[in-house]
Amino acid sequence: MSAAKTALRDRVLTARRRRPLLERQEVARAVAEHLLASPEVRRAATVGAYVSVGGEPGTALLLEALRASGRRVLLPVLLPDGDLDWSRHEGDGHLRPATRGLLEPDGERLGPDAVAGADVLLVPGLAVAADGMRLGRGGGSYDRALARVPVDTFTCVLLHDDEVGLDVPREPHDRPVTAVVSPAGLRRLRPTGRPCPGG
Repeated sequence: MSAAKTALRDRVLTARRRRPLLERQEVARAVAEHLLASPEVRRAATVGAYVSVGGEPGTALLLEALRASGRRVLLPVLLPDGDLDWSRHEGDGHLRPATRGLLEPDGERLGPDAVAGADVLLVPGLAVAADGMRLGRGGGSYDRALARVPVDTFTCVLLHDDEVGLDVPREPHDRPVTAVVSPAGLRRLRPTGRPCPGG
């Protein structure tokens, strides 16, 4: 299982490194547009999100648009044990460098359970299967966050088009998402044993 996940991670990360800058900018814009137009995000008062790094679909445009629209945006702070604390996003000037090349908010820590109050949770990933099983980077941080939100919460992974619908190896601790957004659009998934928000 671990070997299969590692092989898929390596393949996706290699492809991401090869994406040209112009394509990365177009992906970020398209992903932001699709999410901002979705009924789940339009209705949301609080959105859990993250600051993209490396070859991940960019989130800067999305985060700024969410803040400008008056939504409360929560960003993660990586704890030493790999769990995630959360803090309110107050703008790029309040982000600081952290471990693993991440950028984290410098505001008040709200605790790991703060994410349970989010109406929408946007998470990073490397791939997603048709049933919502998401491949992360292997630390389990977002699986823990996904386990804290109510089952009817709209949870969405941000990906490139060729990372959607892959055969993702799964382990007992893995948590599915209910949607995926990529440049092609937003697709609602049907995780096993979970309702599909928005139909």
